[in-house]
Amino acid sequence: MKNLMPQSCCTVMLDVPGTPVDATEKNRALRYVLYMIPLLVLWGFIYQELAYFSRLMTYSVLRLQEGNHLSSAIEFFIYETPKVLMLLTLVVFGVGIVRSFFTPEKTRKILAGKRESIGNVLAALLGIVTPFCSCSAVPLFIGFVTTGVPLGVTFSFLISAPMVNEIALVLLYGLFGWKVAAIYLATGLLIAMIAGWVIGRLHMERHLEEWVLQIQAGGNGMVEEGLTWANRVQYGLDAIKDIVGKVWIYVVVGIAVGAGIHGYVPEGFMASIMGKDAWWSVPIAVLIGIPMYSNAAGIIPVVHALIEKGAALGTVLAFMMSVIALSLPEMIILRKVLKPTLIATFVGIVGVGILIVGYLFNFLI
Repeated sequence: MKNLMPQSCCTVMLDVPGTPVDATEKNRALRYVLYMIPLLVLWGFIYQELAYFSRLMTYSVLRLQEGNHLSSAIEFFIYETPKVLMLLTLVVFGVGIVRSFFTPEKTRKILAGKRESIGNVLAALLGIVTPFCSCSAVPLFIGFVTTGVPLGVTFSFLISAPMVNEIALVLLYGLFGWKVAAIYLATGLLIAMIAGWVIGRLHMERHLEEWVLQIQAGGNGMVEEGLTWANRVQYGLDAIKDIVGKVWIYVVVGIAVGAGIHGYVPEGFMASIMGKDAWWSVPIAVLIGIPMYSNAAGIIPVVHALIEKGAALGTVLAFMMSVIALSLPEMIILRKVLKPTLIATFVGIVGVGILIVGYLFNFLI
């Protein structure tokens, strides 16, 4: 009689909590946890040692001379490439697990609240406490977009994360005083909030790449109810395979471009065209900054050096903002997610905001 029982009946019996399937899922989840703990420890160790590894590879293994353009560019590339890819993998995995708990609609409500403008504020504020450069902020931006968070809110985060962070504020305070740091904080947040809000009002979701729209629409068929922790972890691993598999080449190419410019762009040339008197100095500084790549903490010493060489503060800050919020490597990475029209809109709106900040600083200081 037992062999004649329909398969569907067996399935129903095994799906009841406390049955062998339930125990198997618990064991599977436990195995995932046991695997993940040492992997996370290894991830943290490698991430902490990337700076040492990049110097070791550049000056001991490759035997390049320290202080020249080529060695600076190569050290930068060796350091930034694994750093960004590791961040991308970890963030996508985390977002994948979160997505197993919340549908896109739930996530949208949590972040944006009843009014999308509140979401812009929250996303911009969240960006302050994430000390990422522009390329490192892209992984979380991708996670937001594929989860279905409103497009304008995701851009508020993408702008704020590299442009304003606590390290930059401390350095600005130490170099220029609290007024400069306060104006920088306020203007950076305003640009992130207003630019995100404007992009949201333009309703440009159709300019996302098709694979992003498919993830948003389908959600891979996953629902919150009935998922075990093993299912959720597997969902995060699938997200890594799907998203990182599509984006990694753009990450490598973008950082290669940034490394080349990082090693070879002369500071003296930029300082000579960043004076306060010429009205065109601010837009020129923004245009020069766009092809470059750095984070806020890394570019501030350059800002200090440029000011010591006679460049105007507002002009240099506009240059800094364009480097960290509108970098060419960032645009290359974003191209995998956004169509050219949306990228151009993003650059235009943020660029106007940066110009206003540059002229404001030159007028006030």
